[in-house]
Amino acid sequence: MASENYRRMMQLIDQVFAVKNDPEQLDVDEQVMQHLLRLHPATFAEHSDENGPMAWVLVIPTTLALMQRFIRSEINEKQLVDLTPAGEPLEALYLCSATVLEEYRRQGLTRRLALESIEKIRQQHPLKALFVWPFSDEGDAAAAAIAAEAGLPLYKREKKKSG
Repeated sequence: MASENYRRMMQLIDQVFAVKNDPEQLDVDEQVMQHLLRLHPATFAEHSDENGPMAWVLVIPTTLALMQRFIRSEINEKQLVDLTPAGEPLEALYLCSATVLEEYRRQGLTRRLALESIEKIRQQHPLKALFVWPFSDEGDAAAAAIAAEAGLPLYKREKKKSG
């Protein structure tokens, strides 16, 4: 049986990202998760305790060329993942999503999880840039802080329009 925190995390994802109603976004299912794990095991990070997850971060390593196509809105999230080759050097990292339950926000969980993922991925891939498609001002600010601390330039796709 899923924990209360897991249920709340899934509700939060539905509210913020509404992936089921947006074909531009990546809907992470088992097949997508397997592909992401082939790209690198650190694509998904979680902070949890006995009550379940409190924070999830999803990052996607890819090529600089695919990053540029995504930033220019020539491809969407699904295409970004599908086109990213496994087993090749990847130089860009997409800060795809961060989900944190409200009572755990502003404690540095997103920053810590993202930076840990970046460091693990850097061990095998020569990361040269981060990029983001911000859905909120908080997400925009978090991405900027993560990029500054990681010492990498941050590129942005136009902010997602709400409703």
